[in-house]
Amino acid sequence: MGEDTDTRKINHSFLRDHSYVTEADIISTVEFNHTGELLATGDKGGRVVIFQREPESKSAPRSQGEYDVYSTFQSHEPEFDYLKSLEIEEKINKIKWLPQQNAAHSLLSTNDKTIKLWKITERDKRPEGYNLKDEEGKLKDLSTVTSLQVPVLKPMDLMVEVSPRRVFANGHTYHINSISVNSDCETYMSADDLRINLWHLAITDRSFNIVDIKPANMEDLTEVITASEFHPHHCNLFVYSSSKGSLRLCDMRAAALCDKHSKLFEEPEDPSNRSFFSEIISSVSDVKFSHSGRYMLTRDYLTVKVWDLNMEARPIETYQVHEYLRSKLCSLYENDCIFDKFECAWNGSDSVIMTGAYNNFFRMFDRNTKRDVTLEASRESSKPRAVLKPRRVCVGGKRRRDDISVDSLDFTKKILHTAWHPAENIIAIAATNNLYIFQDKVNSEMH
Repeated sequence: MGEDTDTRKINHSFLRDHSYVTEADIISTVEFNHTGELLATGDKGGRVVIFQREPESKSAPRSQGEYDVYSTFQSHEPEFDYLKSLEIEEKINKIKWLPQQNAAHSLLSTNDKTIKLWKITERDKRPEGYNLKDEEGKLKDLSTVTSLQVPVLKPMDLMVEVSPRRVFANGHTYHINSISVNSDCETYMSADDLRINLWHLAITDRSFNIVDIKPANMEDLTEVITASEFHPHHCNLFVYSSSKGSLRLCDMRAAALCDKHSKLFEEPEDPSNRSFFSEIISSVSDVKFSHSGRYMLTRDYLTVKVWDLNMEARPIETYQVHEYLRSKLCSLYENDCIFDKFECAWNGSDSVIMTGAYNNFFRMFDRNTKRDVTLEASRESSKPRAVLKPRRVCVGGKRRRDDISVDSLDFTKKILHTAWHPAENIIAIAATNNLYIFQDKVNSEMH
């Protein structure tokens, strides 16, 4: 992480470690902005915390600055739907940054029902010397004003102001699971279990329904939408994944309602692996387009897969995340862990992919060398100059000294949310109520 002082700052800033974990402190989403200079996290308490990367120090110009807390604000509050007698949680499901258009930054945050657009601005000067106001801002008696002066801007301590610009409500009957900003920078989409809506960033009172898979009779329901994302370069294309393990690529030029997909990506099931849990573990929990727009990355319970947009029949790459859990599916079903929704991430050059696992482990797969590694996000690994040691899970037979038995894994410690800096080898890992940021000092630039 760099110098001792920098690493101590990292520990103080990010590791909200207590002997107990309050539900509200659990991090529920992590997202870098388009430059990687800002990193936002949302938690189950409805709060958004933004971290900013400090500039390079003049004494060591080659060393990049560390991330420090930039702003914290309450995005959502708990609500109650009186018509349906349902509580609406304040938990932040997703955060998406908008491409920066001026000095201000903007982001979208959503809970189960309501999406909000926030503007983040800085103020480091204040006007002084008004003619009609005194120093406290009160209006002067006009009879006392005998001369006119030009107000001047005086330096002041930096203030970060966060203000709500738009509230997009009443667009979803079911729980919102994903939002995605379009490459046209004017529209975005939001998806719930059965529908996907298209919004204009300037219009809050209406949205266009572009996908609706709700059957006329809910008893005929066989699958739900689990995630969706716009193509990074073509504003007419988007993909959505389903609980049956399929991906549907849709083209908004073909029809206003995209119920008929342009392409269906689905892998035939291996009959030898068929079991009671097959459909549950094949459900896609996350889908991400590569930065190039050529590939899609998906995560299901046991694997991550890379799909080529030009090949629908099967993925071009499949990586086993924790195959050793296949024999444990029965107990994972009983403790509900089998329904955990793990996210996945590309690095900036689309050559390495990352996803989380249990026991605070996370996995990385190099697509070029086909090498993979298991790393751990723990307090030991966040100590000054600590290098992450590869971890290995042992299923049976001979064990090495540092191996951990599959029976010793802690399933309450899970890495569901991860993010990768868009241009450098910096990753953000959310582990319950702690945020870890790791940097590859050897290969800090993408290659």
